[in-house]
Amino acid sequence: MYAEEVAEMAGRIRDEDIALVRERTSIAEVISDTVTLKSAGGGNLKGLCPFHDEKSPSFNVSPARNVWYCFGCGAGGDAIKFLMDAEHLSFVESVERLAARAGIQLRYIEDDRSAPRTRPQQGQRQRLVAAHAAAVEFYRAQLTTAGARPAREFLAQRGFDRAAAERYGCGFAPDAWDLLTKHLRQQGFSHDELVTAGLSRPSRSGTLIDRFRRRLLWPIRDLTGDVIGFGARKLFDDDDGPKYLNTPETPIYKKSHVLYGIDQAKREIAKQRKVVVVEGYTDVMACHLAGISTAVATCGTAFGGDHIGVLRRLLFDDFTAMEEVIFTFDGDAAGQKAALRAFGDDGRFMAQTYIAISPDNMDPCELRLAKGDLAVRDLVARREPLVSYALRSHASKFDLDSVEGRLRALDATAPLVAKIKRQDRRIHYYRELAGYLGLEPEDVSRAVARSERGAAERSGTGAAPVAQRPLPAVDSPRAIVEREALKLALQEPVLAGPMFDAVEAGEYRHPVHVAVRAAIAAAGGVAAATGGAVWIEQVRDACDDLAAQALVGELAVEPLRIDGEPDPRYVSVTMARLQWGSVTGRIKDLKSKIQRINPVSNKDEYFGLFGELLSLEQHARALREQAAGGL
Repeated sequence: MYAEEVAEMAGRIRDEDIALVRERTSIAEVISDTVTLKSAGGGNLKGLCPFHDEKSPSFNVSPARNVWYCFGCGAGGDAIKFLMDAEHLSFVESVERLAARAGIQLRYIEDDRSAPRTRPQQGQRQRLVAAHAAAVEFYRAQLTTAGARPAREFLAQRGFDRAAAERYGCGFAPDAWDLLTKHLRQQGFSHDELVTAGLSRPSRSGTLIDRFRRRLLWPIRDLTGDVIGFGARKLFDDDDGPKYLNTPETPIYKKSHVLYGIDQAKREIAKQRKVVVVEGYTDVMACHLAGISTAVATCGTAFGGDHIGVLRRLLFDDFTAMEEVIFTFDGDAAGQKAALRAFGDDGRFMAQTYIAISPDNMDPCELRLAKGDLAVRDLVARREPLVSYALRSHASKFDLDSVEGRLRALDATAPLVAKIKRQDRRIHYYRELAGYLGLEPEDVSRAVARSERGAAERSGTGAAPVAQRPLPAVDSPRAIVEREALKLALQEPVLAGPMFDAVEAGEYRHPVHVAVRAAIAAAGGVAAATGGAVWIEQVRDACDDLAAQALVGELAVEPLRIDGEPDPRYVSVTMARLQWGSVTGRIKDLKSKIQRINPVSNKDEYFGLFGELLSLEQHARALREQAAGGL
């Protein structure tokens, strides 16, 4: 699909412009908007893959070659491909997004392939984002009008001045049916675009009217800072709509993936390795203004698995780190229910999860207004582990002054401890729960074991299984050398060049290696390649099967088996070792054949094969000398 889209685009955006976009794009910067990257050695970076759920990082980025590859799911490509997969953009939209980022004016070619033009042909996502950007400016201007006084008072009553409103782009939807719609239509946006964006909707009479009316608005941005939707707060008693109304699901707004404030908080989240999850827009504003710069909130939906995926990639959440996810909930029944629901997702984080509840049952916005910024910071600082909160909440439902009550509380809390996957943390909570219930840690341990056995019996699996990833097969020495040669061709084509091309394709034995070697030849050979993402994509596109395509992406980022930078001698050694195996194999075959020939009756054949053997042995000695010095 990617190759087809590239081919299709070649007739619309000039090839040299696409090449310029690739050249001027820092793939590390693009991916860092979504994934927290750390050094992986050899100049490469690594992080948690945004395309599949994983516990430890297998997503690798090679800034030197401007490519990425995930060893976990096999996805890979250049910066254009990353945006296509991560943002669900077309090839056209991805190129346009990167061009705008790099300040490059793209030139387009008309369908009749006549003179190039510079007027952009935006894809759907760009059009919808542009419509939202225009709507933000419209709503912000409306916030200063006389009719928006209730909206300004709402903000002021919650401690937000004009500067805060401007920082978060707050706006007001006026008391009119189609003022925004008319404004955007005058700017060139079509009927269908406004409906698709969720900014307008058809009325009963069939005309187009504004979706939001007489409400305070917050623009909702994605990780890159693009506005993709709005959250609207009810202001008037005669408004019969819900208290909060959000943009509906659109091609660019998926509420299960969106976190309000993520665009402003992402860098601090990655830096501090901490995130504070609050419940509303004003809570995010209050936290940020109080110095809690890592606060985010969900948008009209409960915190769930997709949100976890977004945060884990920003936190670089792995087995060894000490990241923190802190939930703030009201202390009322609804807040307690939300906290326990969050505990159900605790196992999906490697990070430590905490809960922070105000003793006065106030949310961060109310707390800041009543007691100031320091109280908000103290709220977060006084967090407690979410597991401890969940255990205490469950146990408090029973009479802990009686033996029967304590045993019933143990039965109720044991399944919660059983959900803790890390053994070191589980042992800690054995002791904590035992102390809270007035029992021995061994009593808790036995109760947890009973809970696990019961769960296994109910599911019909017998004993609770322990998931283990099968170890990969060990490569043979020959396969390792073949792999190294292919890595040199993909990563260092200018260096490998003629030496790689001079070695025949028949020297490769592993079937997938053979397919990649054939693709390199089909792409024009290494000597003519200049390297980088374009060369790697050319080889990938020339592959006949998916396994070979995946291997190209993998080899493009896998470190070479050498300390320091490769040089011509390293290429020479690698190619010599590649040939050495086949040459020694042919020598062995020739010796066996010669032994089976009668030198008297088959003199010509005997001396012919003997001469070939001498030549091969001389060649083998030369290769052995060339290959001296190890991989």
